[in-house]
Amino acid sequence: MDITERQPAAATATSRTAVILREPFRARTWRRTAYVVLALPVGLLCIPIALVGGPAARIQRGLARRLLGVEVGEAGAGGVGAPGMRGRALALAHAVISAPLNLVAVTVTLYFWMVVAINLGFPLRPDNDPAQSWDGPTMAGAWAVHAGGGGLTFLFLTPWVVKGFTGLQVRLASGFLGADRSGLLRTTGIAAGVALVCALLSVPVIHQF
Repeated sequence: MDITERQPAAATATSRTAVILREPFRARTWRRTAYVVLALPVGLLCIPIALVGGPAARIQRGLARRLLGVEVGEAGAGGVGAPGMRGRALALAHAVISAPLNLVAVTVTLYFWMVVAINLGFPLRPDNDPAQSWDGPTMAGAWAVHAGGGGLTFLFLTPWVVKGFTGLQVRLASGFLGADRSGLLRTTGIAAGVALVCALLSVPVIHQF
């Protein structure tokens, strides 16, 4: 391979690294985080709204549009979709079926951001005892290990975890609330699998508290 072939590869690697380093500081990352946080309470609220024939689907589509900039095509537009009772049933199904995914999404997201905060802010923690911490007994050493090992690692990892959750949440919303339901069964299965795996992995974490 000559130098002209190596340069594009190096440029691509540099570009990818830059994207990873910038992602925690982009507004879209925090909009996605806001969506994850709000999806659970809004979704649960939409269950009774859908039961009484209220605008549950419109509320869910509006949340995706405002925070993620995603337009979920309205069911029934152009003669396609699910108007009337069927549309309300789909809105109810979406609110119920998405609840487990929304729960694990907000739990994992808030836990990961908490890991960032408590590790980068290690000197501010009331329980910080450098003598009993990794790479103590000095505060500088303990802080370096916590900030590097937990804080920075999760700082650059969490935006991509959040992006994955919101991508799956939008696919569920598009399938149930939009006009195109192709692949909805597969998406529902993936969402259920992700929720189950995250729930199982959370057990040892919960036991630490």
